[in-house]
Amino acid sequence: MYNDSFGNSVKRGYWGLPVAIRAIITLNVAVFIVQTILSIISPAYSSGLIQAFAFFPDWQTALFQPWRAFTYMFLHGGTFHLVFNMLWLWWMGRAVEESLGPRTFSVIYLGAGLGGALFDVVAAPLLGFNPVIGASGAVYGIMVAFAMLYPTMPIMLILLPPIQARYVVAGLIGLDVLLLGSADGTARIVHLAGAGVGYLLMKVQLRGQDLSQWVLPIEQFWYRLKGIYQKKDSRPRNENMYSVSDVEIIDETDQSELDEILEKISKKGYDGLTKEEKKKLFELSKKN
Repeated sequence: MYNDSFGNSVKRGYWGLPVAIRAIITLNVAVFIVQTILSIISPAYSSGLIQAFAFFPDWQTALFQPWRAFTYMFLHGGTFHLVFNMLWLWWMGRAVEESLGPRTFSVIYLGAGLGGALFDVVAAPLLGFNPVIGASGAVYGIMVAFAMLYPTMPIMLILLPPIQARYVVAGLIGLDVLLLGSADGTARIVHLAGAGVGYLLMKVQLRGQDLSQWVLPIEQFWYRLKGIYQKKDSRPRNENMYSVSDVEIIDETDQSELDEILEKISKKGYDGLTKEEKKKLFELSKKN
């Protein structure tokens, strides 16, 4: 009988996560560890970190310190806050990323988080100018995306029978609507706005607009900075075409197939490839 250690099981499970979810969970956990260490040293240090990177929903701060609309998503107010968000991200986000690809997933996640923060600026005069931290708005966007992709998927909740995903997500959103404006310190308007932005982005995606194209220029710029873009030969190439540095071409047939796949990536992004094309690209990259 094969026995595996707990550490190896955790490691295998971690590396088995989709790339975007793995990066998001890693960043959130790493930041929370820093928060915890700082709070042990001195609560003032942890409070200072939050003051420096939380989102404050007033237009002056949003305008002159725009990074806060991004950094607030990686701060959490406690262990339960972090675990709740990361569990929902893992439960529902995995299927979303595997269906849409890491770029499209990232657009929905970050778009929902940013949209939730910016909408809070509009709602703050009515609901209060309270600092916001946590990934909940972004996670709500992913949850809505999951419900739109898999509306009848059964979700198992503690002490309850299986409930379809659309009803679970609708119930969570409805709860936030009922508790909107309560004095529990939860930025429920950010949850609702994140869910709304997630819905709108999914509608755009389902109507045929490839959301992955929104981040492709950023990815290409990053690869250029790393020096990955290199001309393989003197033939004219699309300047936006990806180059694969670890591929050794075996014959002209492979070269032709690779050129077609890379050309498609330059136009539609990696997420635009079919399963067969992704498999072929992987096979070509393993030849050496």
